[in-house]
Amino acid sequence: MHVRAKKDDGTGAMEAIFRAIQDQSESNDHDIPVVGHIAREAPEGDLLETWTEKLKNTQFHLSDVTNGFSDLFAVKDTAEIMNVKKAGYLTSSVMKHFVVPKLERVIDEEKKVTHSSLMDDTEKVILEPAKIKVKLKADNVDICYPPIFQSGGEFDLRPSASSNEQNLYYDSTSVIICAIGSRYNSYCSNVARTFLIDANPIQSKAYEVLLKAHEAAIGALKPGNKTGDVYQAALSVVEKEAPDLVANLMRSAGTGIGLEFRESGLNLNGKNDRMLKSGMVFNVCLGFQNLQTESKNPKTEKICVLLADTVVVGQNAPEVVTSMSAKAVKDVAYSFNKDEEEEEQPKVKAKPVATNGLSSKAILRSVNHETSREELRRQHQAELARQKNEETARRLTGGSSGGADSRGAAKATGELVAYKNINDLPPPRELMIQVDLRSEAILLPIHGTMIPFHIATVKSVSSQQDTNRTCYIRIMFNVPGTPFTPHDTNTLKFQGSIYVKEVSFHSKDPRHITEVVQQIRTLRRQVVSRESERAERATLVTQEKLQVAGAKFKPIKLSDLWIRPVFGGRGRKLPGTLEAHTNGFRYGTSRPDERVDVMYCNIKHAFFQPAEKEMITVLHFHLRNHIMVGNKKTKDVQFYVEVMDVVQTIGGGKRSAYDPDEIEEEQRERDRKNKINMEFQTFVNKVNDLWAQPQFKGLDLEFDQPLRELGFHGVPHKSTAFIVPTSSCLVELVETPFVVITLCEIEIVNLERVGLGQKNFDMTIIFKDFKRDVMRIDSIPSTSLDGIKEWLDTTDLKYYESRLNLNWRQILKTITDDPEEFIENGGWEFLNLEGTDSESDHSQESD
Repeated sequence: MHVRAKKDDGTGAMEAIFRAIQDQSESNDHDIPVVGHIAREAPEGDLLETWTEKLKNTQFHLSDVTNGFSDLFAVKDTAEIMNVKKAGYLTSSVMKHFVVPKLERVIDEEKKVTHSSLMDDTEKVILEPAKIKVKLKADNVDICYPPIFQSGGEFDLRPSASSNEQNLYYDSTSVIICAIGSRYNSYCSNVARTFLIDANPIQSKAYEVLLKAHEAAIGALKPGNKTGDVYQAALSVVEKEAPDLVANLMRSAGTGIGLEFRESGLNLNGKNDRMLKSGMVFNVCLGFQNLQTESKNPKTEKICVLLADTVVVGQNAPEVVTSMSAKAVKDVAYSFNKDEEEEEQPKVKAKPVATNGLSSKAILRSVNHETSREELRRQHQAELARQKNEETARRLTGGSSGGADSRGAAKATGELVAYKNINDLPPPRELMIQVDLRSEAILLPIHGTMIPFHIATVKSVSSQQDTNRTCYIRIMFNVPGTPFTPHDTNTLKFQGSIYVKEVSFHSKDPRHITEVVQQIRTLRRQVVSRESERAERATLVTQEKLQVAGAKFKPIKLSDLWIRPVFGGRGRKLPGTLEAHTNGFRYGTSRPDERVDVMYCNIKHAFFQPAEKEMITVLHFHLRNHIMVGNKKTKDVQFYVEVMDVVQTIGGGKRSAYDPDEIEEEQRERDRKNKINMEFQTFVNKVNDLWAQPQFKGLDLEFDQPLRELGFHGVPHKSTAFIVPTSSCLVELVETPFVVITLCEIEIVNLERVGLGQKNFDMTIIFKDFKRDVMRIDSIPSTSLDGIKEWLDTTDLKYYESRLNLNWRQILKTITDDPEEFIENGGWEFLNLEGTDSESDHSQESD
């Protein structure tokens, strides 16, 4: 080890090294020592320049070892390959989630954006991966080169190219090339894509051939092949598919990549005969240069196409670490909604077409320009109607559509016993009304004897005071045959008995009467609540026992959550913690009796709704079977956090929009909302990873997120709410009672009160179980009608329209009573307004 002092130029140490080399060579009987050096890189810095100069002036035999070091560093170990994969993931994520949407938005809105501004925006995203939700530390990330954007006929396919100040050119037959390179822990990755705008046949063919050649080059990256075989594989495809494009093909298919963007000695050209090994990494970059098109526009007369991916040579097959960025023709070729016949038949004068003020560039990737969206939707709905009628017919003829109607069933209660024998009665103190809280009974003085009545027999109690300070108490009992009285087993058991309907007493002690009334009401409320809870629990499905996470598996936690429905009791409500254990969730507060277990196998749907325009961030579970939360039976359990406090400013008039206190407060609220949303997102991601394990595959669980852009306002119950579709449901998770409708359980949807200048319409959802009540969402703004139709059509739900509200309970009863007649009459087609109108028109013509 030779250590150089701070102010030393290092010449003394260099001379010592040279003497040691000479002595070692003489001891081995070699006259001239052989010294290896890297000849292909120019020295940088005073020390290296001095070393290089002195080394040349020695009598040593110098041998270039560049290729040897290149071979040594070409094969990457596991840690290095992981760094390359992370770099590739970042690069392809930026291309997919930022660059492509950005370009589509610019073209769709016809904005003027320069190549250099696109470069700057893309570079910022690479250096801040959190902007595209890529969880890589920004400190470990860098760019390989400034992102390259090229269009308008000026192309340079070298990585040293730059993005100029010209505007992005995206008129018909234009080409846009984008290349991005990023580093992770100093390891490089690269991706390049070409986007075609209204491509002509020459451009389309060139891209298709390039794509095949690029795939062939990647496929040739196998251990044992030579690096030259990669370029030959690509060249063979071009020679076979388009011989006229061979002259335009780049002379190399890429280079090795790693710590250096271009690793020397690993060029993928036809002359390189170095062997490929598992663990090598290559930037496979292929393109056509200076292609002549038939266009007379100077900006599209000459074009280039380019494709690049980062590829790891695997033991069995190559792995493309940037495959997230799509390159298929359908993903990069854009078509505008224009009449293509203008170019094909220029002699025929085209008729003017009404555009309703819409830009021809409003629809990207439009393949069929002859059929309107409404016509396509109408055809699809006709096919859905046929399928739905066949499915309904099979279900109705195959068996019953549901169980017996359980409405109005007798309410079963246990036999009422206050005292088993007369000796259990409390000793009478006075002939006054007494309330026995322990036995849940009231004792009434009748004819000098205390007669007990179970509190469950009491219907109501009231008191009244007249002008003579005499108080009256009136007790009403449950009597068979009176309205709103449930028929329980006790009334059916003693049908021939005589019942006391009511009793009244008067007293000179108003304080005692008030106390008795209060005690009876309190005891009755407690007993009714307990019996109701007991009846609810009797119908519950037995759940498996929660397996609490042990030492090997640490539970996933989310703290400071509130729960809906809330626990019972009159004490102060407390927040709790939600924990994900081995087979279920557990939520609990600091009170030992406030605890809820939700088993994974009982979860039908799980939703995560971050706060955007709402005041809360929500985790919601819709269950298969009911559970008890406190003393409430429910199928929906929700855990939430309020992201903003409800604050009322007291005093003062209007505040300025530029008030620094107001601005600071709004910023704090935004920061708090983002922090809470991120904590929930982290919890959801960890639980999704847990559910992805093999033991949970059969449950098919994953947190679903509402699609706000498809949402609409309506009244599902008593108040207006924002109802949002998800991938499998239609939900409203903010206002209670919640709405969770599973799409696969829907038979049809009927849109009512449509047309006739109405500002609102109603949606009626009919379920496949005809014994189930329909779900109505009222007062939906008519501006949401087209969006709802489009969403229903894309989810393969058949919908009908009607001008009036229908009596669905009677309609469903008619269908279930005589399903054969329903099928013979065309099934659901009686709801088809268009069919009905056309039939009536035909009948009028015949008349």
